[in-house]
Amino acid sequence: MGAMSAVVDNHAGTFAVPIIDITPYTGNGSAADRAVVADQIDNAASAVGFIQIVGHQIPSVVIDEFTAVMDDFFALPLEQKKAYRTPPEINRGYAPPKSESLSLSLGVEPADRMNDFFEAFNVGVEATTYPDLELPEDQYAGNTWPAVDHFEAAVSAYFAEAARVAHTLTRIFADALDLPPDFFDGYTDHSLDVLRMNNYALPPGEVELDGELTGMGEHTDYGIVTVLWADQVKGLQVLDRAGVWHDVEPADGALLINLGDLMARWTNERWMSTLHRVKPPVVDGTIERRRSAAFFHDGNIDATISTLPSCVGAGSRYSPITVGEHIGAKLAGSRAGQSNPYARREAQRVRQAMRRGLGQQ
Repeated sequence: MGAMSAVVDNHAGTFAVPIIDITPYTGNGSAADRAVVADQIDNAASAVGFIQIVGHQIPSVVIDEFTAVMDDFFALPLEQKKAYRTPPEINRGYAPPKSESLSLSLGVEPADRMNDFFEAFNVGVEATTYPDLELPEDQYAGNTWPAVDHFEAAVSAYFAEAARVAHTLTRIFADALDLPPDFFDGYTDHSLDVLRMNNYALPPGEVELDGELTGMGEHTDYGIVTVLWADQVKGLQVLDRAGVWHDVEPADGALLINLGDLMARWTNERWMSTLHRVKPPVVDGTIERRRSAAFFHDGNIDATISTLPSCVGAGSRYSPITVGEHIGAKLAGSRAGQSNPYARREAQRVRQAMRRGLGQQ
């Protein structure tokens, strides 16, 4: 068993995102086969920070029904969709185009001060899911379900499957990091999970090219791991260690996986929380249709994340922080426009790329 690679060639050279079959974990694989997968994950997480997985066992009918209702919602008139907006601090409901700036989650001002050109709809775990715990209702907020046929059922079905995949991945992470198999369970048994559905297909006339168009600005994901379904359309770009942006498209049947800031903190950057962005293709002033759905597995809000003893080495790059503190600062940046004071290391990487004139195709 070996990891395949999705290879992209551009002017900067060859960039590969490994494609890893996790069937030994979703099925009844042998210990030896699982060890191979864990080693592949370790290598990919260390070298790239982005992975493609197959063998995830999400039924195609679940994905088909989910994407169909997502299309139905985004096809509604803008004013109708705006009825499902929530306050910036509540990570639920509808976010219209140009209402967010994800680079501010890193404490970095957008170069042209244009907010991001995408619309989104968020659902997540509710406090009522864990009635025996006193979870904050702003973080574990109630969901707002639009009046679209079959929307709640189809989205909930996909949410459950994505959550299963995320928990499978943390089980693999434990093996890859030589941790007890259940190490992450105590950090994720009431995880602050959010599913964000994104749409970049803005109507004609919405885009005025008076600056560089950004579909979704440079950012790292906030939590432990992200499970991403996306169209096979160019747009998603990741930043390599040399400071060069590369296009990444999912292979047939694959989900894109990227590590979040909390995993980088845990591993003292042995594993990468990779900067990425979306640069939608523009043809005659309109954006090519692109959709994605990101399942953010962020961990328990009250969990404290400290560098793993096996990863401290000469010293930790990060102070301990709770999941709630970390996620709260990130959301205040992207949704409420407040620069993130905790993201100095990530912001430094973005500014360095900007100074070198990178990120321009």
